[in-house]
Amino acid sequence: MAITPGTNLNSVPTTQKQTLSSNYLDLTGTTASTNWAQQYVPDLMEKEAEVFGKRTISGFLSQVGAEEAMTADQVVWSEQARLHISVKGTVVTAGSTNGTFEVTADIDGNTTGFTLADHGVRANDLVLIASAGITTLCLATDVDTATIQVEPYDKADLTGHATGAGASTLLVVGSEYAKGKSYSAVDTANPLTAADSHEANEPQFKSFSNKPIIMKDYYEVSGSDASRIGWVEVSAEDGQSGYLWYLKAEADTRARFTDYLEMAMLEAVRGSNSTVVDASLGASADSGVGTQGLFDAITDRGNVTSGVTGVNAATDLAEFDAILAEFDAQGAIEENMMFVNRATSLAMDDMLASMNSYGAGGTSYGVFDNSEDMALNLGFSGFRRGSYDFYKSDMRYLNDKATRGGINAAATTAAIRGVIIPAGVSSVYDEMLGKNMKRPFLHVRYRASATDDRRLKTWVTGSVGAATSALDAMQMHFLSERCLVTQGANNFMLMK
Repeated sequence: MAITPGTNLNSVPTTQKQTLSSNYLDLTGTTASTNWAQQYVPDLMEKEAEVFGKRTISGFLSQVGAEEAMTADQVVWSEQARLHISVKGTVVTAGSTNGTFEVTADIDGNTTGFTLADHGVRANDLVLIASAGITTLCLATDVDTATIQVEPYDKADLTGHATGAGASTLLVVGSEYAKGKSYSAVDTANPLTAADSHEANEPQFKSFSNKPIIMKDYYEVSGSDASRIGWVEVSAEDGQSGYLWYLKAEADTRARFTDYLEMAMLEAVRGSNSTVVDASLGASADSGVGTQGLFDAITDRGNVTSGVTGVNAATDLAEFDAILAEFDAQGAIEENMMFVNRATSLAMDDMLASMNSYGAGGTSYGVFDNSEDMALNLGFSGFRRGSYDFYKSDMRYLNDKATRGGINAAATTAAIRGVIIPAGVSSVYDEMLGKNMKRPFLHVRYRASATDDRRLKTWVTGSVGAATSALDAMQMHFLSERCLVTQGANNFMLMK
């Protein structure tokens, strides 16, 4: 079955400032049904019909985050590294005396920002080396910047371990020393200059930053149009209504701008390869344009699941079990909120219903003792799997054809089906304030000072209403300067 939408929907806002003939009766026209020559005056239904329901999509960030003021050109925060020492690498030689393990990346496979000299493994450490289905406990006998000489405890060498690049994992599980042996007596044949094999391990952290972008919009109506009374009573999302068209236009502009504040925080990316954008925005380098939104932050520093079928993410328990395994490897935050599109929401409902042995006929999804007078509940708002709680909610932004819903339909392979966001707060070191702070994992920073609050700034200019200039018009201006802080992105999951 195919559903064909209408082709004559009033779905695109107009840039014209006056009322349109398409919205009003043209009694001066030549059409028999709409001119003065017709026998009866039309029965005009004054109230404008709200055919698209709630048109705004904002509210997602207010549910999962907070807003805080900032005064600088960027926000910088630091996140803790893992506590235990584990790295990826290659078993270069099995060794007759010592095997050779070369460090190539951190445990997550990252080479960017990872210094080989600071891998943290020291001589006399007990290390587990795993690859190709084999695990071997070894003693680190000599440590260089990126090369670790190891000796197996219960084997002659590391024969059987994979020798492919980065195919092995090394984990420090303890240490062992001979009686009376000091640190200084170890590794004298190959001392390190960048990081001696027995220097104390210092805590590691990563710093991240984001910069705010300035967003603007405005609406203008001339003095003549502001005093023109129409025939249709218009209404807007903020509750305004009346027969003056500019009331609706100003309210729609404000509602659209409020949506832009959220949409930009979801979709924005930092500039990286566009000199034209740099020149257009007056920036000397890519670092001066753009900001990192939620989707890009999760793609860059978090986790992405494409689902079992590649069409809808998380459509069976096998996919959710894979998500749980990844969360276990990260922060293991037990409560998570899922914001998904309609197709994924229904797929999850069907998945959960299939777990009910009495639900084969589709009659006992969520409401039991059903009767013919009782509405049947065929949906689920959440569930628990393992030690994790998931709370599901539809995300209008991913469904609406005029927003991400339309983009997803046109780019199915890169469509965003939903996002999983951890609940609660994180403790991070704020370099601007110089202390640890507890904040939601997701929050918006906006520019503000004692003289100018740029969270959502509005002002009116012109001579209509309160006269501020000689302009025979009223101009409503909207401005905001903000960015999104995505802390602990490794605990987020983007569903594609």
